[in-house]
Amino acid sequence: MRPDSALLNVIDVEATCWDGQPPPGSVHEIIEIGLTVVDVSARRRVSRQRVLVRPVRSTVSAFCTELTGLTQAEVDHGVTFAEACRILVDEYEAGERPWASWGEYDRRQFARQSQADGVAYPFGYPTERTHTNAKAVFAAAYGLRKKPGMSHALRIAGLPLEGRHHRGEDDAWSIAALVLDLVGRGAWPVPATAA
Repeated sequence: MRPDSALLNVIDVEATCWDGQPPPGSVHEIIEIGLTVVDVSARRRVSRQRVLVRPVRSTVSAFCTELTGLTQAEVDHGVTFAEACRILVDEYEAGERPWASWGEYDRRQFARQSQADGVAYPFGYPTERTHTNAKAVFAAAYGLRKKPGMSHALRIAGLPLEGRHHRGEDDAWSIAALVLDLVGRGAWPVPATAA
């Protein structure tokens, strides 16, 4: 890696979900972590990763499978949430490298699940130093009063939706394209860790 590169992890998670309220005793749990590494200096996406996570307090509903394409049988072969966090830290420097997601859901879900599972939060503290809400930056850069969903933002920016929407790996790749659009417009904030 070039010494002048500024790497950013773009994260998108999919979690167990239901058409309505969760069944008694079930909670939303991460079942897929999509990650795209962006070299902000070179203005390109350099890698993509998909980590499947095995839920322990919920199961993948038919609604969730229809939305994400993920099945219970598929996530049964995933790693534990603790192992997924270890992968983020060890292989993608999650504790040091800045990261972005589309909105606040992903950050909040990691915080909730880390606390519930007794697993160290994989991203650095304070969160404001390491995390960027790409949705908020996009809305500000485009002068929008409402923050658009990712697929709507892609249309606004004139970018294609690559892959399947609501698949973590594909959505992280598309969000990374939006981040690069913002970098090209000079609208992407310089993280404190790289300043």
